[in-house]
Order: sequence, then structure tokens, then C-alpha cells
Amino acid sequence: MKYALNKHALNFIKDSSKETLDLLVELARIPAPSHKEEKRAEFCKNWLEKNGAKNVFIDDAKNVVYPLNCDNAEEITVFMAHLDVVFNDEEEFDVVIKDGRVYAPGVGDDTANVVNLLMCAKYVTQNSLKPTQGFLFVLNSCEEGLGNLKGSKKIMETYGSRVTEFVSLDGEIGSCTHKAVGSQRYKVTVTTEGGHSYSDFGNQNAIYYLSSMIQTLYTVRAPEKAKTTYNVGIISGGTSVNTIAEEASMLYEFRSVDKDCLKQMEDFFWAVLDSYRKMNIGVSVEVVGIRPCGGEINKDKFEAFTEKNKEIIKYYYEGELDLSAGSTDSNIPLSLGIPANTVGTAKGFGAHTRGEWIEIDGMETGLKIAMTMVLTYFK
Repeated sequence: MKYALNKHALNFIKDSSKETLDLLVELARIPAPSHKEEKRAEFCKNWLEKNGAKNVFIDDAKNVVYPLNCDNAEEITVFMAHLDVVFNDEEEFDVVIKDGRVYAPGVGDDTANVVNLLMCAKYVTQNSLKPTQGFLFVLNSCEEGLGNLKGSKKIMETYGSRVTEFVSLDGEIGSCTHKAVGSQRYKVTVTTEGGHSYSDFGNQNAIYYLSSMIQTLYTVRAPEKAKTTYNVGIISGGTSVNTIAEEASMLYEFRSVDKDCLKQMEDFFWAVLDSYRKMNIGVSVEVVGIRPCGGEINKDKFEAFTEKNKEIIKYYYEGELDLSAGSTDSNIPLSLGIPANTVGTAKGFGAHTRGEWIEIDGMETGLKIAMTMVLTYFK
């Protein structure tokens, strides 16, 4: 394969196996809820600097940014992996090594991928390799859930149209996301007069009207142009068993890879809410997350970019390639017409559960994939 690693890089990966594992264990212990990634960010910045990196900084979105040759570069490539995990813990996680596996919440999503990107940065730095254009190593914030891709958005706002290609390391070995699943997420709150369940019987009940609204939303016929989904994930409200609820809320989302489908879902959503307002029901809405789907991209450039990454993955991975759509940090550049892939470099099971684990042996394969992709941009 024309992108295969040279002997020096392969020896670095092999000789660094213990360091890679130790780094994974140390980083996996550090809590990093979305919007609260400070501890991991500081750790990564310090680690990069101890390994020779210069000009590393943490931006106001809590991204750790390591720029190379970016000051005057007309074109910049971005490689990122996200620091945050889905859990709200602010105390250290327990990390267990057993039977060739590392167990910890978030160890695969996305800690192992962060480690592989850090090791790539170390190799590039300590060997004084120069990028052929501008290059950014980024350990970013707020990929998960209601983080709303804040870190990825900040990078694109900062470097803008100079970004020409973008790779996010996230997920399992063998995966390559090349389409953006857009989503719109809302908190909807219904308010009514409420009252005592006996003496005020007959007053409007917010829970009743919220449940009715949910049923109405579920009558929508999803657009057939592209896969489109919707979901009510959380409901809350009420005070006690003998109280007519005066407030009830839900979290609602819809998703699609197609912007026209998202627009149809949005139009239906607002029409339903307006119909309840016309019944003199109080309805308020808070936007809790907007993730864009893909925009117009130069087809030839994007296909060549994706084919290159697929070739690299398949060289090191014998299983079936999972080329799919997803909701990842790549959504932001894809929405702006910039070629982007999200590529997995971890091998494990149980993402988004407290029993998540990764295989230690898989770290070497994942690092080979990451390193090969990175080094295609260096002399």
C-alpha cells in the first residue's frame, strides 16, 4: 500500500506499547463531562508540552489545540478526538485491567482515540516532521449529547475556509463515517392552571396535555426521501399524586441526513405546538441542540479523500468496513462543504455504558491506522 508506515514508525508504535497503555489508564481516570473537560484538557496540554510540543493552547471552548505551520498556511488539515464522555461524574473513574482488556466508563468513546492522536502528535514532534500544509492536532470538547459539537464548531469558526480536510478519531476500528446525521433537539414545557386533585377537579392538567401533544407528534409520517427519525427521550412534571400538574416538560428530537427532511419535521413540530397554543395551553420551547447535516461538497475531492482513508483502514483491519452515516464532530465541516470522515481506532464494547471496555491488543492496530492517516500530511 502506498500509504504504509515505514519501519521507524512501526518500531515507535511497538516500542511505545507500554507508554500507550499507561497513558490510556491515566487519562481514563480523569472525569470529563461535556462542558467540564478542564482536567483532561490541562492533562493533555501538559503531556504534549512535556513531549516537546510548542505553542499548544486551550481555547475558550476548552479545546486543546496544537498547531503546526498554520500561521500563514492557506490550507489546513484538522485531526481531532473528543475529550468528553457521556457521564456527569466529577470524581475519578475506576479503571480495571483484566484479561487483556481495560474497563472504564468512556475508555473507548473516546479516550482510546484521544490517546492514539496524542501518540501521533508525539511521533511527529520528536522526529521534527513538517506538514505539507497547515496541520492541527485538536483534543476537543463537547462532542457528546448536549455538548452540541461546541468544540468542533469553535475550530471551524477560528480557522474557517482554510480548513480543507478534517478527520475525527472516534468509535470502533473498521468504522468510517462519511455522512452527517443532522438533529434538532428541544425542551418543550406545557403550563396550565393546575390545582388540587379533588377541590379543583376539572382544571387543565399539564401532564395530560403534554401526553396528548406527544401522541400527536408521533402521528407524523416521516419523510421517505432519506432515513428520518424522531423521539421523546425524557418527560418530567407534576408535584404530587393529589395535585393537578401545572407544568410538564419533555425532551424531543428528530434526525436525518437530509436537510429537506429536517425542514419537514421542523414544520410539523411547530404546527403541533401552535395547535396547542390555540387551545389556550401555555407552551414554551428551548432549543437544546442543533447539529447540521451535510452540505454541498466537491464530489471528486470528497470521494478521493474517503477512498484514501478506507484504503488505510482496510490495510490494517481484516473485518468488514462500516461506511455509514453518523452524528459526530465531522457534522460541522461536512455542513460547510469540507471533506470530513470520522474514523474509529479503538476495539471494544459497551460504549455509553459504565461497563465499557477496550482490548489492549487493539490499541496497536488503532495507532497504526491513526499514524498512517496523519503521516500522509507530513514530509
